[in-house]
Amino acid sequence: MKTPPTAADRGAPGAAAAEARTAVVADDAGGSADGSLSGDSDTVLVVDFGAQYSQLIARRVRQCRVYSEIVPAAVTASQIAARRPCGLILSGGPASAHVDGAPRLDPEIYELGVPILGICYGAQLIAEQLGGSVAPNERGEYGRAEMTVGGDGGLLLAGLSSQSSPLPVWMSHFDAIVSPPPGAAVTAETPASPVAAFEDAGRGLYGVQFHPEVEHTACGQEIFERFLRQACGAGSGWSMDSIVETATAAIRGQVGDARAICGLSGGVDSAVAAALVHRAVGDQLTCVLVDTGLLRMNEAAAVQEAFSSHFGIELMLEDAADEFFAALAGVTDPEAKRRAVGEQFIRAFERARSRVPDAKFLVQGTLYPDVIESGATTGSSTIKSHHNVGGLPADLDFELVEPLRMLFKDEVRLLGAELGLPSEIVHRQPFPGPGLAVRIIGEVTPDAAETLRRADAIVREELREAGLERDIWQSFAVLPDIRTVGVMGDERTYGRPLVIRAVTSSDAMTADWARLPYDVLEAMSSRVVAEVSGVNRVVYDITSKPPATIEWE
Repeated sequence: MKTPPTAADRGAPGAAAAEARTAVVADDAGGSADGSLSGDSDTVLVVDFGAQYSQLIARRVRQCRVYSEIVPAAVTASQIAARRPCGLILSGGPASAHVDGAPRLDPEIYELGVPILGICYGAQLIAEQLGGSVAPNERGEYGRAEMTVGGDGGLLLAGLSSQSSPLPVWMSHFDAIVSPPPGAAVTAETPASPVAAFEDAGRGLYGVQFHPEVEHTACGQEIFERFLRQACGAGSGWSMDSIVETATAAIRGQVGDARAICGLSGGVDSAVAAALVHRAVGDQLTCVLVDTGLLRMNEAAAVQEAFSSHFGIELMLEDAADEFFAALAGVTDPEAKRRAVGEQFIRAFERARSRVPDAKFLVQGTLYPDVIESGATTGSSTIKSHHNVGGLPADLDFELVEPLRMLFKDEVRLLGAELGLPSEIVHRQPFPGPGLAVRIIGEVTPDAAETLRRADAIVREELREAGLERDIWQSFAVLPDIRTVGVMGDERTYGRPLVIRAVTSSDAMTADWARLPYDVLEAMSSRVVAEVSGVNRVVYDITSKPPATIEWE
């Protein structure tokens, strides 16, 4: 068995790990996951044990210009070997590594010679499976902690304590590693964690009890860099250039000489997907803008104007508002709404196909978080079904082309800029595929949609007038299905409240509520109540993600 670099190899970072990688035999015909954008670059696999931060770990790796994917905890050694990764990262998770029934890593994976970094539960699992010990602690350790780096700090932590001693890290655990695997050195501790970090460079094993992926951990990104470069021997060849080349070739291979329809919403995801597919197959692509009746104010006209000005792509408008409202009549469950919307989109594209001879493929702007949140990968729980993943009908009569399926939102924006899309499209705020349907709590009716559309326009106008639009990741209005008492014109009213939601984020995996100035909130409230009939109260949502999601449904 080839082994990852030992301490003696640090003078030539990653040399032994790169050599070890060439010795891994691909013995599983499954190969890479569908939609992989790794191309010829190195790949790191994030093994998900149910952590809330698994997506964030994958993003931190990609920020180092190394391709990463999330795989389920049940992944086997043969499946890992077939992917030929340069490294593995074991995520945190809610289980206790020392109890029966806790999720385990296939023991044969430890024998592949692939460097492994365990984070929180992942570190405890390495210790538990390889001869160390894990036990409940006297007290949990949650949030900020002060960590003392011992000895030379090993590969991951060397020199970091001199920058900030002790080192601020982010913890979230009750169990603690009592002893590391035999042969591993303890490289850090906190008052509640006697083994806050350990290393066995000779075996390629690295464990940290804290969360380097969370921004509250000082030097977290540098820790990932050290693991990737020095332990894994990873290069930095994964970039927007490589994504364009890899995705373009994959699209051409999939579509061939056939025709394709792209469901264009005007949002950045579908716009980038359209631009990428058009780059690959040219006039074989026709874009279809479906007017669902659930778009924002003047949305259809704005999309048509933008695409006629900047793209040489055929664009058709399909007016399907009546069909969407009919399908949503009486529907109040959020998941049922998404399924209804997903099916009506497909039906609209099927009608549009009568004007596009031989259209065989449907292009969608599906993103990696859409897939994960819909429970369509990694064995993760379904947070909400996205209309273009869990909401698709069973009798779908198209083959899907999803060139962004393995990308995060911020990566899509970078890709859009690389493809030359105008700034007003690249930096447009996210808008859900189901549109206002998931921002109307309760039954979706034409009257409710018009009420919300007018209120939402006011919210966006006031942010734009205040010069805050580019500072906000996403801002919108929600119309709850409740009534509140008010007084307007000396008369009692019984109208609906409006919820304003505005968040800041870098990638939508986590988000914080935006601290909007009071005068901006006051202007929004005053205008909505005065200009939108049926609304007599305005409230502001100050919940972060987690525990909430950005959207209400």
